[in-house]
Amino acid sequence: MDDRWAQLSPAERLEQRLQWFSTPIVPFAGPEAEKAYLARVRRLVDVYKVQEPDRVPVSLPVGALPAYLYGLDYRIVMHDHNKAAEAWLRFNEEFQCDHLVSPAMVLPAKFYERLDYRLYTWPGHGMPDGGNGYQYVEGEYMFADEYDDLISDFSGFLTRTYIPRAFGALAPLASLSPLINVIELPTFYFLPYASPEMQTAHQALIDAGRDLAEWMKFLGEFSIRGMSLGFPPQSTMTFCKAPFDYLGDTLRGTKGIMMDMYRRPDKVLEAMDVVADMSIRNVVGTLNATKGLTAVFPLHKGADGWMNEKQFDTFYWPPLKKVIDACVNEGILVTLFAEGAFNTRLERVNEFPKGAVQWMFDRTDMAAAKKILGAKCCISGNVPSSLLVAGTPQEVKDACRRLIETCAPGGGYILTSGTADLTEARPENLRAMMDAAKEYGVYRK
Repeated sequence: MDDRWAQLSPAERLEQRLQWFSTPIVPFAGPEAEKAYLARVRRLVDVYKVQEPDRVPVSLPVGALPAYLYGLDYRIVMHDHNKAAEAWLRFNEEFQCDHLVSPAMVLPAKFYERLDYRLYTWPGHGMPDGGNGYQYVEGEYMFADEYDDLISDFSGFLTRTYIPRAFGALAPLASLSPLINVIELPTFYFLPYASPEMQTAHQALIDAGRDLAEWMKFLGEFSIRGMSLGFPPQSTMTFCKAPFDYLGDTLRGTKGIMMDMYRRPDKVLEAMDVVADMSIRNVVGTLNATKGLTAVFPLHKGADGWMNEKQFDTFYWPPLKKVIDACVNEGILVTLFAEGAFNTRLERVNEFPKGAVQWMFDRTDMAAAKKILGAKCCISGNVPSSLLVAGTPQEVKDACRRLIETCAPGGGYILTSGTADLTEARPENLRAMMDAAKEYGVYRK
């Protein structure tokens, strides 16, 4: 960012990011594509600002549906970027969503397979070849007696402890010395690199880096093509996690973090503060470097029924709010995906300026969400995924109409599902969502 950035208020910084997001950066395929792009961008910016757009926008988090819709499967598109691009571009042109539907969440198979990544399984790697998507493999990748190691040297802990456990090909990294040993006469720090095992591990990293560069090139070319056809990208975002979820999902696992809240609560709180600081540096640094707009937080373990209200107020919300506040201060638009139900949380989380935070709801009461958050926050959700998979188009249209009537008045509502992956949805039901927005979601000005 230039020198003027420090002088801007948070609201001015957000306005600048929205301007970057709104500005076309590619030549359009034709006048109609340009017109469609500008209309979609305006629609999204209005709804982010909690204003009334021309109509309710629709988001379709389709997962790998385009692959199956056009005769492919998940394993094929993981390995063949060209076929993935063809399928997703065809999907965009056919369904005409309000943003570019991207294959960015399709794992680049060569990268993960080369490193023997252990936190997921996917077709051909722990799942049958014909499997649908990927699955998370929860484990204890950090032990209960390692909190002090994480707190005292977070980067070192990830490098020498977590990564060797999570990536089979990188197990030799456990033998690295702390970086402090590289100061003057660094012979012994580099000694582990003399081993054939360490050299093999680093060759795997080099090869995986080439795979990743190929995948990033593919995504960039796909985004350019999609924008030229009139679809605003979603690539101006980065993912982040609530500090509690960072520990509970990826490091300690559900069982471990549940016991830690009772057995070592002070260590959990101290570790989450370290994770929060790291998350702030990572998210702000990434979005500033790319002039990005949005930080997306999938919220896993803060839902109703997972922890009680006291635990939410103690463990979950304060460190998460610390990260959100830092993002808001930097003009970053925060998207919080409230998985499960957040009905008892709504009053507690209404703490941010208008237009700074948007919520995507899964099973939360949308009328309550609109009443409590709707004046300040863009809200989205929650067409049931079960209905999109097993219902009829008319049932889908009726559900969408009820949501639009409840949530659209005053603006700030995006029609979408209550899940991030609709791979098994019926295509005619997704069309019904688009039709419902055009039929019931037009604002009369």
